[in-house]
Amino acid sequence: MEEAPYVTIVLPCYNEQDHVLDEVERITKAMDGSGYTYELVAVDDCSTDQTLAKLEDAAPRYPHMRIRAFHRNGGAGTVRRIGTQEARGEIVVWTDADMTYPNERIPELVQILEKDPSIDQVVGARTSEEGSHKLLRVPAKFVIRKVAEMLAGQRIPDLNSGLRAFRRTVARPYLRLLPPGFSCVTTITLSFLSNQHDIHYLPIDYAKRAGKSKFSFVSDAYRYILQVLRMIMYFNPLKVLMPPALWLVGIAAAKFVYDMINKPFYVPSNTIMIFLSGMLIGAVALLADLIVRSRGE
Repeated sequence: MEEAPYVTIVLPCYNEQDHVLDEVERITKAMDGSGYTYELVAVDDCSTDQTLAKLEDAAPRYPHMRIRAFHRNGGAGTVRRIGTQEARGEIVVWTDADMTYPNERIPELVQILEKDPSIDQVVGARTSEEGSHKLLRVPAKFVIRKVAEMLAGQRIPDLNSGLRAFRRTVARPYLRLLPPGFSCVTTITLSFLSNQHDIHYLPIDYAKRAGKSKFSFVSDAYRYILQVLRMIMYFNPLKVLMPPALWLVGIAAAKFVYDMINKPFYVPSNTIMIFLSGMLIGAVALLADLIVRSRGE
């Protein structure tokens, strides 16, 4: 039986015909020179161009490349989830095929994990933003990242970088949580942080993508925000629900004092409603926390 490789690189490919082979060449050249045993899992996500044909034609030149073809488009998250589930390597690397990430540095990410057992994930933290809708993306991503930092309780230099390496055994329990879209990278970050798995951030350059972006600002930004809240709710619902509950109870108490001074022995219905709303949210928070703590994982 063939010995399992040490590293599995999952490469989602969707309509990347003009540069996918350049990316494959860059990755294989870096890994061949690294000394690590590896497999490159190129997953064609039902491309409508010649991406799959180009990968199949080039396959004989790249013995470490394994091609996985989807019969319907599943999204970047689905590709990464299935690619990780089928990975044979102890270390799994996620990256993109659009020439944005410095994939020649993948061995550096692997080396950090190899040398420091206390680190479970290495993220390529981008030092610049070169994506589409830059004027909108930069402030939106900053706000989302700050919300995630507040809820996760620690600094996150890059919440949704597509270049990362992690230990497959550590990530396995969280794969079922991955959404099908781009927010899968946010999910795996918050899953690790919420469960005390250390993440190391390695500064990287970020280039302008080749080809047409698949990112939709409105829908994908909404999904990112929703996924941040969903993940914190999944692991620590008190951080999301208890603050508004306490605020509402506090506001109700302050208003009650005001009401007693203004009209003694008369409590308006809105004061009661504010108080009951806070108590209900607090009860839901405690119930959600009980469910999380009793969940067997």
